[in-house]
Amino acid sequence: MEQKELSHYLKKLREAVRRRGLKHSQQREAILKVLYNAACHLSPEQIHQEVKKECGSVGIATVYRTLAFFEQEKLVCTIFFGNEGKKYELNRGGHHDHLICIECGKIVEFFDDELEKLQERIAKDAGFELLSHQMNLYGRCRECSAVSCQRS
Repeated sequence: MEQKELSHYLKKLREAVRRRGLKHSQQREAILKVLYNAACHLSPEQIHQEVKKECGSVGIATVYRTLAFFEQEKLVCTIFFGNEGKKYELNRGGHHDHLICIECGKIVEFFDDELEKLQERIAKDAGFELLSHQMNLYGRCRECSAVSCQRS
């Protein structure tokens, strides 16, 4: 995936804030920086914990509102985990899909050109103009499968 500079994302954030007539916020920038530096998908609670290290007074409600704003502005991508809620990652512009372990929550990103072409063909054959998609494949990672086999 293409890695863009933090300044690019901060500029996009400032443009979105200005376009919506909102005030500049260090807390929004701090949340964006956490997402930029994250090595994995994060829950709002994980983001909150990281942001508190930089902006001690940020509330969890602010994190949720900011993530909703980021979602509307397409600054983040989300994966929905049912009862566990959403996990977030910075939208770096490159499409990818996910393998998600139902035991430990591990997420592996992948891209397969043949799979993408197959999805486009299926949509076309069904008379759909494919605008976007998200594929999440659920199962057990190698480590959790090994533990599961040991229990049997």
